[in-house]
Amino acid sequence: MKNFRNKFMVCITAIIFSFIIISQAIAMNHLGDKKAIVLAGFGTSYPSALVNITNIQKAVQKAFPKVKVRIAFTSNIIRNIWHKRQHDAKFLAANKNIPKEILYVKGPLATIAELQDAGYRTIIVQPTHIYCGEEFLDLCSYVKGLNSIKTIKKKYSPFVKLVIGRPALGMFGPTHDYHEDMKIAAKKLVKDVMLAKKNNSALVYMGHGNEFFSTGMYVEFQQVMRRTYPKAHIFIGTVEGYPSLNDTVFAVKHSKIKKIILKPFMIVAGDHANNDMAGDDDDSWKNTFKREGIRVKCIIKGLGENQKWDSIYVNHIKDAARDNNITL
Repeated sequence: MKNFRNKFMVCITAIIFSFIIISQAIAMNHLGDKKAIVLAGFGTSYPSALVNITNIQKAVQKAFPKVKVRIAFTSNIIRNIWHKRQHDAKFLAANKNIPKEILYVKGPLATIAELQDAGYRTIIVQPTHIYCGEEFLDLCSYVKGLNSIKTIKKKYSPFVKLVIGRPALGMFGPTHDYHEDMKIAAKKLVKDVMLAKKNNSALVYMGHGNEFFSTGMYVEFQQVMRRTYPKAHIFIGTVEGYPSLNDTVFAVKHSKIKKIILKPFMIVAGDHANNDMAGDDDDSWKNTFKREGIRVKCIIKGLGENQKWDSIYVNHIKDAARDNNITL
């Protein structure tokens, strides 16, 4: 009888313990611990350039089919343009295929907050930026600020994990050697090099650059491109910073080059590509080169249209997940 009573008490204890565990699990599930990826980039107001952004989203969603993938634009100006278009009947009639997520696009903070509120508490923010400049560092500050939130009870913390991936050309630090990231990125641009070769032209990229931080990454990447494709003539200039347009024109002339393929070294072929690079104004890159007797063929396609380039972001998300013990 005593043994029966002991066994009975053990069973009751096990049942009560199981109930407690299940109750806690239900409570945690109520808070939510779903996983999401936020693709954060400057954005574009050009409907024709959206393909660069949606291509990246599709590549990421295909790689992680069970994970929610959202887009966020860091530019306040670009977001306001899209928000105004929500009520522009003429624009909507002429652009029926604009994704709803773009029309109602939000910034990274609002996007992360919406996901968290919907139960996504493990979030990877993947920048679609080219390199570690102003926009990327601001994005890092957002993530760091949100991670500074400490609740009394850990289970009520807004995030299980909120982490950020690195830009295409990598970032400083010992975890991932940015030199290797540059080598990988250079190999993704083989089609551009082959196009220039087919046209007996040099390849000139117009990058955005940065007003406040060093743009030396562009110079370094230019050298990586030249080492990767030693028989090609490759130049990279920037809209802001060094090398400037004048620096790039001087370098092309100094090499006695007479024909160039001119492409944006940007994720999207938006305002900068259509106006600064290929516009008809006297100070556009196209016309500046032409005045120097150099024949120019403009290719108005952003890097996001290159599926090989899109795979960089997929791999950086995998790295961010692995580095932070996140299973996607």
